Amino acid sequence: MVYRFRAEVWKPHVDSSWHFITLPIDQADDIDEITMFTSRGFGSVRVRVTIGATTWNTSIFPDIKIGSYVLPIKKAVRVSEHLQVGGSADVSMELVDGADHA
Repeated sequence: MVYRFRAEVWKPHVDSSWHFITLPIDQADDIDEITMFTSRGFGSVRVRVTIGATTWNTSIFPDIKIGSYVLPIKKAVRVSEHLQVGGSADVSMELVDGADHA
């Protein structure tokens, strides 16, 4: 199953090197259902992500406070796709975990 959405790039605090995108709640709920028995450490779910011309494998992580998953955006992707905090990205994301149950 492939999820597509547009979301804002953010980081948890000013001096953090980590950057994230939050998944839409409805898609997070769907992913919870699909991966109920296949999630990994810390509730992570393996995914294949495409932003612009860049595709990579990573994991999304549940954030209980916001009731969704967060997608870490590594520096190489931010640089090649010109992503900055507060800017938006068009994301295409395919589940690797739970893919056989979709």
